[in-house]
Amino acid sequence: MDTPIFKLDHVVRIREEEALENFVGPLDLILYLLGKNKIEIQDIKIADILDQYLDYIEQRQKMDLEVASEFVTMAAHLVYIKTRMLLSIEDEEAKSEMDQLIRSLEERKRNEEYVRIKAVAEKLARREEFGRDILTKNPEPMQRGKIYEYTQEKSDLVICMQDILDRAGQQTAQPSLKAFDGIVMREPYPVQDKARDILGRLVKNGITRFRLLFRGARSRSEIVATFLAVLELCKAHAVRIAGSETDCTVDCADSGADPGKLL
Repeated sequence: MDTPIFKLDHVVRIREEEALENFVGPLDLILYLLGKNKIEIQDIKIADILDQYLDYIEQRQKMDLEVASEFVTMAAHLVYIKTRMLLSIEDEEAKSEMDQLIRSLEERKRNEEYVRIKAVAEKLARREEFGRDILTKNPEPMQRGKIYEYTQEKSDLVICMQDILDRAGQQTAQPSLKAFDGIVMREPYPVQDKARDILGRLVKNGITRFRLLFRGARSRSEIVATFLAVLELCKAHAVRIAGSETDCTVDCADSGADPGKLL
């Protein structure tokens, strides 16, 4: 028989006399024997349990008979119940006593399981507090966006303007000389109006390709007015121009700028 992991204080001790947990009463010892044999409470075999029950007590060297008498009384009562059940199948009182014993064992087992679960829950709660209050995660570093540092030159705008003129010349017919009559004395497309139109488009649409500002221009004079408006807005820091020599973008730097005051 294996050395038990529990002891009965002043009744049963293990060989090393270690101070382990006591059996509170006879029912605890029965539960221990049931667990040791891996038997469900509903499948109690009185004969097997009783043999181990008595053998467990008799094999101990030190016994206090006054305390051990409770366990002997329980063993005798188990034999009495089993005898009545064997002699009379219809003995409802014996069955009732056995059912009561089973209910007592089940209730004690549930209480023990509840105590164990509660103890584990307290340990897990402390771990949760430790993880929440101590094992914290540092904030992620802020990732700055790429800053565009290109500084455009006047020559860049000249190149873009030439590219636009080349494209416009390919798409439209060569204007006649009469088309330039009065272009100096009377401006069909005022630069101020074009600047206001460009700012409105940038505020509404956001970043726009430089060449798209000239889309829809019906004459060379309108293209020139648009180009001059962009230069004036750049001078007043109302727009930003970025990009390469052949492809650049225009962005509004001050959405509240008034072209009438800037130009």
